[in-house]
Amino acid sequence: MWNSVVVVPPAALLAGALLCLAALPAPAVAAARPTGRTTTLSVLSFGAAADGVTDDAEALVAAWRAACRVPRATVLLPSRHRFLVSPVTLQGPCSTRLTLQVDGTLLAPPDMDSWPKSRRPLQWLNFKWLNGFTIQGAGTVDGQSITSLQDSSPAGAPHQRSTVHWHSSGAKPTLVRFYGSFNVTVRNIRISNSPQCHLKFDSSGGIKVKNVTISSPGDSPNTDGIHLQNTRDVEIRSSSIGCGDDCVSIQTGCSNVHMKNIVCNPGHGISVGGLGKDNTLACVSDLVAENINVQNALYGVRIKTWQGGVGSVRNVTFSNIRVANVATPIAIDQFYCDRGGARCANRTGAVAITGVAYRRVVGTYSFQPVRLACSDARPCTGVSMVDVRLSPAASAPAGTAAPLCWNSYGEASGTIEPLGVGCLQRSNGYAMPLTQPSNYTC
Repeated sequence: MWNSVVVVPPAALLAGALLCLAALPAPAVAAARPTGRTTTLSVLSFGAAADGVTDDAEALVAAWRAACRVPRATVLLPSRHRFLVSPVTLQGPCSTRLTLQVDGTLLAPPDMDSWPKSRRPLQWLNFKWLNGFTIQGAGTVDGQSITSLQDSSPAGAPHQRSTVHWHSSGAKPTLVRFYGSFNVTVRNIRISNSPQCHLKFDSSGGIKVKNVTISSPGDSPNTDGIHLQNTRDVEIRSSSIGCGDDCVSIQTGCSNVHMKNIVCNPGHGISVGGLGKDNTLACVSDLVAENINVQNALYGVRIKTWQGGVGSVRNVTFSNIRVANVATPIAIDQFYCDRGGARCANRTGAVAITGVAYRRVVGTYSFQPVRLACSDARPCTGVSMVDVRLSPAASAPAGTAAPLCWNSYGEASGTIEPLGVGCLQRSNGYAMPLTQPSNYTC
């Protein structure tokens, strides 16, 4: 049965909601609504200018607050309109099955780096404490953080283009962030030009991301595509991600994450970590990445941990991974350090890594096919490679690096090319068991 759509003027909806709330307890209000009907509230009805210049944050928040009280409500940003919105928090709890329908263009302010420090946000669109929420549509969420410029090249010479990151000297907010939210679906929208991470889930669960396009230039720093932390039961499918950092970044507290049919071009590939920074506890388990296509990237599939951390990474499977012109397709780095020229201190502890499978990883590399640099104190165990075939890309320099397996234990089988890729050590009893004090276990 098709759902009927009822467009309600804001004044009538608010008056009706207040009347109902005064006369009945909240459960009775919800029960009085027909379950087969959808209430749609356009932000235009709440005073949005929709000209791409005027701040429409107040209209968006007003529409959200009204819709939050009504089961099966939709907040609509109509097509062929541009909505400039200053940083907002859209929070629950709300009635069931709330939807944000983005069919137009939702724009972040282009000058937040010039705001006083007290006003610089950590997030632009901040969603909190929602359950059963969907954001979808045929429109675009645009961070406006990239500006293309042309230089004054001599006549007849090709113009040289460059990108300017408007948050390079100030705050770098996440574009879209979910916190403490469950049973959330993000589908069909385009998210572009974020000043930092494009789409972030923190302390959430039951997440579905499908048919989403994320795009920023490959040289835009720290612009992760999708970032997960302390989030469980995640499904990311059929999406295209291009950015200047990890296409998907999985941090501590994540488990049961399934990624399938994802294109990463450009970026830093699919990444677990960095974990264990500043001697912290990190726990990640039960990850599957399959049918992943990585092109023109720094890494293909990578696990990275800081020295001195504790905890574990367990049960990770990378299967049917195709790479093209990727610097290092397969990497485990337990000596990760991103402090630029500063050296990170050597430490004996490490986040333990066990049960990592690489199945049918094929394609071309531009620097080193495999780099497994595992801890001296806590070697990687249970690593398997099956049918891994990697060859130098046409653009690769003549002296590409040989595969590296350092303190990495496991087995290689099937077709292995080049032969050095199968450099895993077989366990000889030296590898330390995964036993740590109870305070440090996941």
